[in-house]
Amino acid sequence: MSLFNGFTAGLLLITLSELGDKTFFIAAILAMRHPRRWVFVGATAALFTMTVLSVLIGQVAAIFPQQYVNGIAAALFIGFGLKLLYDALKMSGNKGLAHEQADAYKAVEQREQGVIAWSIRAVVIEAFTLTFIGEWGDRTQIATITLAAANNPLGVIIGATLGHAICAAIAVVCGKLLVGRISERLLISVGGVLFIIFGVVTIS
Repeated sequence: MSLFNGFTAGLLLITLSELGDKTFFIAAILAMRHPRRWVFVGATAALFTMTVLSVLIGQVAAIFPQQYVNGIAAALFIGFGLKLLYDALKMSGNKGLAHEQADAYKAVEQREQGVIAWSIRAVVIEAFTLTFIGEWGDRTQIATITLAAANNPLGVIIGATLGHAICAAIAVVCGKLLVGRISERLLISVGGVLFIIFGVVTIS
């Protein structure tokens, strides 16, 4: 379980899984209303915290023999990959993206209802809270837990955090321009194939 393998797996899987996700749109919507840098700080801090927690959960599996852990991780990766490919085949257009965007908009509206004045601290806390809640139980969290169970934990933390930071930066800088232009079907298909590849590599 080398540091480089964990880093590469975390970076690739999280970057492709996070684009067009609910937390991606939360960051994009917040960046249209508040200073981008503080939205980025709050969102990235939340994603880093979630990554560390997910890796710690994945490390619980370290008490079991590595061959069993690898087998279970491979089965989860392949099963999740096949599920994503199945979802992509059933999807038409960007309906999936519209759903994620609508959920993100609703979450932001509920959080900001009745707030008149905003401080830097308030913006960072809002971005952190909405992103952390939105990421909990998400496919990227499940991917991180599974990666951490079969790979170097530090490598996964660094790679996944970098992947999250890249997606958060894209969201706050040009999220508005990308809305409606990202193919959810393509992203899910690529993610599904990547999950299957990681599953095969893990078990080999």
